[in-house]
Amino acid sequence: MAGDEAKGRKILVAVDEGEESAYALSWCLKNVVDQNSNDTLVLIYAKQAPPVYPAMDGTGYLFSSEIIASMERYGNAVADSVMEKATRLCKEVIHDVKVETRVENGDPRDVICKTAEKLGVDMVVIGSHGYGIIKRAFLGSVSNHCAQNVKCPVLIVKMPKSAAHSPNE
Repeated sequence: MAGDEAKGRKILVAVDEGEESAYALSWCLKNVVDQNSNDTLVLIYAKQAPPVYPAMDGTGYLFSSEIIASMERYGNAVADSVMEKATRLCKEVIHDVKVETRVENGDPRDVICKTAEKLGVDMVVIGSHGYGIIKRAFLGSVSNHCAQNVKCPVLIVKMPKSAAHSPNE
């Protein structure tokens, strides 16, 4: 066991644009990551693939390659922004924490599960949006899907209502 502790853990943390993921990351840094260990945080962002549009939509409008390229640039800018913010939060809480970032294309449920398996992580940390039963039925719960399909422990961090606008507390 002593050798495992020296090696440190690899913890996959799902991040997105929401306050819930920022809260989950902050909570993980304060309560899961050992400041004196060799733990590595792997931040994963699942970039939704842009919808595939036919050259002409049903109304007769043509989607130019410039519009499609613009949508792709916007998606990349959002991913860069999310990762920059998450990495900065990591360094603010634990100055010398090891952080790796990964941006993958696809449905967040599949991206998180596949990445966790591929990297052989020790734990997955994911925020909960706290959707009600109806919304969850239509949208599907990313955290529930990951808890059911990932082979390692999955920590689902639910943001308390009192922290709804302050992820750093």
